[in-house]
Amino acid sequence: MQSTKNTLPFAFLLLLVALFFVFANGEPYFSTFNTPTSGENQRGINDFSETWGTKRLLAEEQNDVNSSLVLAEERTARKDPLNGLKKYRGGWNISEKHYWGSVAFTAAPFFIMALAWFVIFGLCLSLICLCYCCCTREPYGYSKLAYALSLILLILFTVVAIVGCVVLYTGQAKFHHSTNKTLKYVVRQADTTAEKLRNLSDDLASAKKIAVAQVFLPVQVQSDIDEIQTKLNTSSYDLSEKTEDNQDKIEHVLDIVRLVLIILSAVMLFLTFIGFLFSIFGMQCMVYTLVIFGWILVTLTFVLCGVFLVLHNVTSDTCVSMNEWVENPTAHTALDDILPCVDNATAQETSIRSKEVTSQLVNVINQVITNISNINFAPNFTPLYFNQSGPLVPLLCNPHRPDFTDRVCDPKEVALINATQVYSQFVCQVSPSGICTTTGRLTPDFYSQMAGGIKLSYSLYLYGPFLVELQDCTFVRQTFTEISHEYCPGLRRYSNWIYIGLLMVSLAVLLSLVFWVVYGRERRHRVYTKTLIARTEVDKSS
Repeated sequence: MQSTKNTLPFAFLLLLVALFFVFANGEPYFSTFNTPTSGENQRGINDFSETWGTKRLLAEEQNDVNSSLVLAEERTARKDPLNGLKKYRGGWNISEKHYWGSVAFTAAPFFIMALAWFVIFGLCLSLICLCYCCCTREPYGYSKLAYALSLILLILFTVVAIVGCVVLYTGQAKFHHSTNKTLKYVVRQADTTAEKLRNLSDDLASAKKIAVAQVFLPVQVQSDIDEIQTKLNTSSYDLSEKTEDNQDKIEHVLDIVRLVLIILSAVMLFLTFIGFLFSIFGMQCMVYTLVIFGWILVTLTFVLCGVFLVLHNVTSDTCVSMNEWVENPTAHTALDDILPCVDNATAQETSIRSKEVTSQLVNVINQVITNISNINFAPNFTPLYFNQSGPLVPLLCNPHRPDFTDRVCDPKEVALINATQVYSQFVCQVSPSGICTTTGRLTPDFYSQMAGGIKLSYSLYLYGPFLVELQDCTFVRQTFTEISHEYCPGLRRYSNWIYIGLLMVSLAVLLSLVFWVVYGRERRHRVYTKTLIARTEVDKSS
C-alpha cells in the first residue's frame, strides 16, 4: 500500500492555480498582436526577436539534452491494473488513465477489506439470526475469563473508537482551515494579477490622452495601444470571472467534505457510545439493531478510507511534481498540457509594446524640453515664449535602446524614478497671462503635463517584467513555491490526521461490533447461570 506519510490535500489545488493563471482551451493570456511597425521600431523589434530567439534556442537545446522530464517518477512507480499489474513509469500525469489506474490500485486493500467485511460479517449475522430463530436452546455455563476479557476489550475498543472520532473531527477542522487559507492565498494571487492587468489597461488608455504642450503620441502607437488594451481587458475579465467561479466550486466541495466527515465522526461516536451502553445493560434487541447499522457504516468507512488514500496519493504526487517543475523550468513535462505558459511570439509582442509606449512617452517629453523649454524664444514667438530663463532642463532618460533592450542612463539624464522631483526645481511662477515672473523653464501647466507623462512611463516600465513573468510562468512558479513551502506542511499534517482518524474509527468500531455480540452472549450466559444456581439453591433449601 502506498505510504501516506507525506501527503497533501486535494489535487484540485493545483488545478485551481492552473485555471487561475491559464485561460480556456489552453490559450495564453494574450493573443499575438499583428500590428504594423515601421522604421526604427521595426528594426528594434527584429533585434529583440533575434535576442529572444537566441535565448529560446538555448532553452530548446537544453530541452533536447534533458528530453522530457517525468514528474514524480519514483513516487508514481506503482502497479497498474490496466496494464497487467506492471509498474507504471509515466510519472504524474492527470490526463493519463494508467496513472489514475495505478494510484487507484493503492486503495485496493481497503476496498477488499470493505467487501470482505460486508460479506463475511453479513453471513455471520445471517447465521446467528438463523440459529437464534430455528435452533433455540438453553444457554449453558459461562467462562469468567471469557466474560472479563470480552468486557475489557469492549471498553478498550470503545475508547479507541472515541479517540478516533476526536482525531477525525479535529483533523477535519484543522484541515478545512488550512485548505481555506491555501485557497484564499491562490485567490489573492489571482485577484492581484487581474488588478494589475486592469491597472495596466487603464494606464495605456491614459497614455493615449497624454499631451505635453499639445504634443501627442504617434497615431501608430495609439493604434497599438487600442489592440493591447482590448487583450488586457478580456484577460482581466476572464481571470476575475474564473477566479470567482472556481472559488465558489472549490469552497462548495470543501464544505461537502467537511460535512461528510463531521457527520461520520458524530454518527460513529454516537453509535459506539450507545452500543456500549446497550451491551452493558443487556439490551440485546437494541444491540443487534445497532450491529446492523454499524455493519453498513463500517463498510462505508472502509470505502471512504480508500477514497481518501487515493486523494492523498494524488495530491502528494502533485506536490512533488510542482517542486520538480519549479526546479526544471525548461523541461517538457505533463504540466505543459495544463499550463501552456510559454508563447514566444506573444511574450515578445507584449514586452515590445509596453517598452514602445514607454519610449514614445519619454520622446514626447524630451521633444518639449528640447524644442520649447530649453530655447530662449523672443517675446513675439507666442505661444512658445513664456520668458524661459535659468539653467537648462536635463533630458529624461529613456530606459530602452532603439532595439528595446535595457540601457543605462547617461549621467546628464534624469531617471524616471525621480524625474518629477528634479523637474519641479525648474518650475517658475507665472502671471495671469502665463508668463514666468521668476526664474524657470517650465510653467506649472507644462510641469503638470510632464509629471503625468513621467508617472505613466514609469508605471509602464515597471509592468514590463510583470507581463513577461506572466507569459513564461514565472508568476505561477512563484505561487507554486509559496504553496509548497508555506502551506503544504499544515495541509500534509492535518490530512494525515483525517486518514489516521478514519482508520482508527473503522477498526475500532469493527471490533466493537464483534465484542458487542460476544459480550452480550457472555453476559446472557452469566445471568442464566446465576439464575440457575439461585434456583438450585432454593430447591435444595426447600
